[in-house]
Amino acid sequence: MPVRKCVFGVMLLALSGLFPFQGLIAQTSANSVRLVDYQRAIPRMVDQLHRKEDTLARQFREKGLVWPARFIYIRSFKYDSQLEVWVKNTRDEKYRLFKTYKVCAMAGTLGPKRMAGDYQVPEGFYYINEFNPRSEYHLSLGLNYPNASDRILSDSLQPGGDIYIHGSCVTTGCIPITDAQIEELYVLAANARDNGQDFIPVHIFPVNFNNNRSVDYLNKYLQTFSEYTPFARSMRSAFYYFEKYRQVPFVMVNGKGEYVTEEVAPTEAKVKVANLVEPEVAPVAAKKPVHVRPERINPIPENQLATSVDKLPAYPGGNDAFQEFLNKVGRDGKKDLTEGQTKAFIMVEYVIDSVGKPVYAKVIRGGNDTMNEKIEDAFLAMPQWEPAVHFGQKVAIRLKQTVMIGE
Repeated sequence: MPVRKCVFGVMLLALSGLFPFQGLIAQTSANSVRLVDYQRAIPRMVDQLHRKEDTLARQFREKGLVWPARFIYIRSFKYDSQLEVWVKNTRDEKYRLFKTYKVCAMAGTLGPKRMAGDYQVPEGFYYINEFNPRSEYHLSLGLNYPNASDRILSDSLQPGGDIYIHGSCVTTGCIPITDAQIEELYVLAANARDNGQDFIPVHIFPVNFNNNRSVDYLNKYLQTFSEYTPFARSMRSAFYYFEKYRQVPFVMVNGKGEYVTEEVAPTEAKVKVANLVEPEVAPVAAKKPVHVRPERINPIPENQLATSVDKLPAYPGGNDAFQEFLNKVGRDGKKDLTEGQTKAFIMVEYVIDSVGKPVYAKVIRGGNDTMNEKIEDAFLAMPQWEPAVHFGQKVAIRLKQTVMIGE
C-alpha cells in the first residue's frame, strides 16, 4: 500500500482509501466470492435482496442513473439528522445525489467521539469495514471507528467502537435509519463492493454547511466550546471540496491526529454556504468572591481518582436510561434560560465514587447561577451507578458530560 508523506516530515495516512479492508464479510475472499452472492446464501436475505434490487433499479432509471452504482459516497450530518447517498459509475465522473435519508435518532451532541460510553456519534472520515446481515438492528454496516485520528486523540485504553449505520431507529452512538432504508443502503453498498469499491467512504459532519440555520447553531455552540473550532474547520474544508468538485476529498491525518485536506475557499465552492464565525472572546471581569456549598467541593483527593480504568461506570438502566436523564435535565433547565435564549450547552464535571455514588458535580462551562445550581443538584441526585473498575478493583472516577438545555 502506498503511503504519502507531508512536507513537514510527519507521516500521513489517507482516510479515503489507503487502509486495509477488514470486517465480518470482507474476510471471505472478495476475489472468489461476490458479496451479494454470499448474502443470497443467507435465507433471510434472499427476498430482501431480490425485492430491493428491483426497486433500486427502477429508482435509478427514474433519476437517469445507471444501476448498479460502481461507486457510492455516504455523508451524514449530525445536527440536521440526514444521511445522503451519492453515486457514480466511473472514477472520473462526478458524484450525483441519489437519495437523502432521515436519521431517526441521534445520541450525544456536536463534537467527535473520544471515549467509550460518551454517547457520542463520531465525527470525521470513515469507511465501511463490515457488512452484518445478522444484526440485531435488522441490517448493519460497520464503520472503521476508531480511525487513525481517533487512535491519537481518543482515550488510549477505551476509545469505544462498534459504530454502525443500522436499522431499527434506536441508538447510543450509531447512525440509525429505518429498516426499509438500511435494506436499500445495504444493497447499494454490497453491489459497489462487488464492483470493485473496496473502500466506501462515510463522512460524518457536525452540520450541513449549506444550511445557514445549522451553521448558526454550530456558531453558537462554538462560542461556548471554542476548542472545537479547529476540528469544525477541517470538516468544513472537506465539505467545500466535495461541493466544488463532486469528488471525495483526499483526507489525511498528521502526527497530532488532525485531519488535513485541501483548503477550498467558500467563494470557490459556488454554492450558498455560510462561514463559521470566530468565537468572541469576552473581556475578563474581576471575579466576585462566591460562597461554595460543601457538596460542590470534591470530597475525594485528586490522587485517589482513577485516570484510566478497565471498565467505565454504568448508569442504572444503561445508556438509554442515562440519555433519558440528560434529556430531562435539558427540558427542566429550559425555564432558567436567560431572556432571549432558546438553548444553551452546559458542560458538567462529576465524580462517581468507588461504590457508585455521585459525590460531586460542578458546571464548568455555560449556563447561569440558577440553572447551574439546579443541574448540579440533579447530577448529585442521580441513583447509584455501577462503579468503574481498574485491575479488578472498584475505583472513583471523574467524568464530564455535555447537556443541551432547551430545544
